[in-house]
Amino acid sequence: MVDRIQHCAHWGPFTALVDGGRIVGIEPWPEDPAPSHMLAAIPDLLDPKVRIDRPYVREGYLTHGRDSDRTGRGSERMVPVDWDTALDLVAGEIKRVVGTHGNDAVFAGSYGWTSAGRLHHAQSQIKRFFNCIGGYTGHVDTYSVGAGAVIARHILGNDGYGEPNSIKTIAENTELLLVCGALSPRTAQVESGGPGRHLLGEHLKRLKARGARIVLVSPRRDDMPDWSGAEWWPIAPNTDTALLIGIAGEIVAAGQADHDFLTRCCSGSDQYLAYLKGETDGTPKTAEWASAITGLGAPEIRALAADMVRKRSFVSISWSLQRAVHGEQPWWAGTALAAIAGQLGHAGGGVAYGLGSVANANSHFPLAPIGGLSHGKKPNASFIPVARIADMLLNPGQPFTYEGKTHTYPDIRLVYWAGGNPYHHHQDLARLSTAWAKPETIVVQEIVWTATAKRADIVLPATTTLERNDISGGRRADVIFAMKQVVPPLADARSDFDIMRGLAQRLDVTEAFTEGLDEMGWVRRIYEETRAGINVRGGDMPPFDTFWETGNVEVPEVQLEPAMARFRADPEAHPLRTESGKLVLYSQTLAACAYPDCPPHPTWMEPPEWLGSVRRSDFPFHLLSAQPNGRLHSQLDWGRVSQSEKQAGREALTVNPDDAARLGIKDGDTALVRNGRGRCLAGVRVSSDIRPGVAILPTGAWWNPIETADGSLCIAGNANVLTLDVPASAFSGGCAAHTCLVAIERYDGNAPLPAINVQAVA
Repeated sequence: MVDRIQHCAHWGPFTALVDGGRIVGIEPWPEDPAPSHMLAAIPDLLDPKVRIDRPYVREGYLTHGRDSDRTGRGSERMVPVDWDTALDLVAGEIKRVVGTHGNDAVFAGSYGWTSAGRLHHAQSQIKRFFNCIGGYTGHVDTYSVGAGAVIARHILGNDGYGEPNSIKTIAENTELLLVCGALSPRTAQVESGGPGRHLLGEHLKRLKARGARIVLVSPRRDDMPDWSGAEWWPIAPNTDTALLIGIAGEIVAAGQADHDFLTRCCSGSDQYLAYLKGETDGTPKTAEWASAITGLGAPEIRALAADMVRKRSFVSISWSLQRAVHGEQPWWAGTALAAIAGQLGHAGGGVAYGLGSVANANSHFPLAPIGGLSHGKKPNASFIPVARIADMLLNPGQPFTYEGKTHTYPDIRLVYWAGGNPYHHHQDLARLSTAWAKPETIVVQEIVWTATAKRADIVLPATTTLERNDISGGRRADVIFAMKQVVPPLADARSDFDIMRGLAQRLDVTEAFTEGLDEMGWVRRIYEETRAGINVRGGDMPPFDTFWETGNVEVPEVQLEPAMARFRADPEAHPLRTESGKLVLYSQTLAACAYPDCPPHPTWMEPPEWLGSVRRSDFPFHLLSAQPNGRLHSQLDWGRVSQSEKQAGREALTVNPDDAARLGIKDGDTALVRNGRGRCLAGVRVSSDIRPGVAILPTGAWWNPIETADGSLCIAGNANVLTLDVPASAFSGGCAAHTCLVAIERYDGNAPLPAINVQAVA
């Protein structure tokens, strides 16, 4: 008899068909109009060849403890141990480090999406645990929007999400949609708490049916669906800031700027307008100026500027643009353009960040916050910007800056990582590997043998989302789903909650950590807290038992006029939480900081690596490490969907036909991709949907290095062996992965194909 069990993943809700403890099929939720193709890979979460079946300890660490040779991480055998041995080792090391060096010496800044569940969310579990024992060094912001969110908070008073026009409002009102980056169902497959309905495609179809003009500014044509009818402007990567500034400059030169909005609602507009006119640097920001930088046509830029004033216009800026050196600038320049064009505060007009970057971005605004496992209060203040891990480990005691203030990197003795894979997320993996040898102890809590797990001293096996009960939801949830346990746990794997509870018992904080609740007690509490918040605001959600039986519940949505509309109507009555109470076009805070890489107004600055760089003679291609179509980050890289996206057995490198002909490579060949930071192999895919001089290597292939006569070589095609590990700026410290030049050549060597296998064990 086949059991039907409902669950939810990052890619959406589904019913698992289970026969004899084995998943024999997956059925998407019938109410989802466009279910993700990634649901087909859900059974692969249980693949025993990649799962961690029991606790392990690195052989050298088991013998010598923190005095072992740390360069053995990743090469020594992993020895299986029982749970008591593993948890005693971890608890003892936590006690030692905290007692000797203080809580700042523990880095528990785990980063990663783990599960869509709100209880077994690994980051929340370890942060709650460490807060119970005095705190830890954590991270702020995300790799996704590390630079953009910081500048948005500064110029808008929030992280840039706020209450902008919804995608529904855009579909109904916008006449000109300028898309910088991607607006694609490819990236809109996922949501951190699991989406209910994938609606981006439907909204775009309605926008097209209304006859709206859509301009896609991107190095790749497929950053919007081909049926959308978007005009493709194949811009040089990292130059969107120049385009946005050039469009604004043309509007100002034509006398079409909205001076009423600039005067009433903006601070620093005079200084920014002077920059656009060339009064501060002698260079007017014209269409010709922007054309020379971006590679786009000056007449087209000038005509677009006129259209943006004449029509109800909206600027969509993807998360990807700010993952670059000077990454704050395109977000700031896009906001400034919308202000100058007079579009902010109107239905269908303005700017948004990250439309389509996740499923529910700007598509649903819950009536009240969705509940989750509380982290508790963090007793200590130690932190780093999320992408500065290697900097922290390599430079203890050295200063760093963040949002205009100077801080000090802590001296990390213990790393505790759960539910994420820095050997996917972080840049310049050779540099990370050097830094990874610095801490005395590294503990990794994981479901599978990632590169990070293989480089741990102690490995704790966690259950997958399918092996425990949970509840879906996130800040933008449209539907909450019961995530019912589908199959029993593999071997000795335990849930994140059970693992942390075991450590809490050893450190005498069980009651503080659990509050007397077990797994289902916490699931019930999270739901009922959400329900109470919804109900007190006039919404309606059923009691937990009804929800758990039916399997899902709609989340009532707030029906409010967007904040920017209220602000535009009366900026004095509805001030922004900025230095001036207005939208900031010239920042007094940044002027006082005097950071050369983050000036006080939106500014075009050449990045250290781009197609206009002198370095292009050695490394002629701009590499973009885009989000993949067949997995989320590095999750399920071993799965059937991700593997079907490979080319010649490795991650696919997409290049333009003209570049391929010049390099003497073709579809199915293997290419060597290299720069001064590293080398990797990739399978060649030739496409006219990419700008000449640009190559795309999706992020997330499992790092698989081998040693050759020429040094380390990743045979799987992990783009982060090549990317640049520097801050986006001194203001944000964000990730700069998309500022990256490489050389590409045909590979005729005999390197093996990658194989995802478990770590060798004793």
